[in-house]
Amino acid sequence: MDREGRGVWIQRTWGGPGEPAGSGRWFATLLIRWAANAIGLFVASRLVHGIELHGWESTIITAGVFGLINAFIRPLVMCLTCLLQVLTLGLFTLIVNTAMLALTAWVAGPLGLDFEVHGFRAAFLGALVISVVSFMLTRLAPPARTRA
Repeated sequence: MDREGRGVWIQRTWGGPGEPAGSGRWFATLLIRWAANAIGLFVASRLVHGIELHGWESTIITAGVFGLINAFIRPLVMCLTCLLQVLTLGLFTLIVNTAMLALTAWVAGPLGLDFEVHGFRAAFLGALVISVVSFMLTRLAPPARTRA
């Protein structure tokens, strides 16, 4: 393969100078993840005893708060607990996810959202359900189209 062909492959596969500016892929990805979190929170509130979520407005806003906490606080916590992650072969991630859901419930209270998590067991099972549902929904979403 010549040098020019390789460059075209890289641009088509990974984006680059050929990618149109402001293509909006990041916004579509954000909306898909937000919707997946909202559906995950809704499913967890229906399946797990101890998680209460009422109203679609609270569901949408709580999903946004949950996404922000996972985007900004979770990486810091994961970095601080790196040794525990290694020692437990990654199972400590379940505890971090539990803490992020509990933190979301704690933040939702002062914001006036109808979202409550009662106890560690509910937070643990809820985080597990949300993770599974969000993973499945983001995998079912159509992949980003590449320019041909």
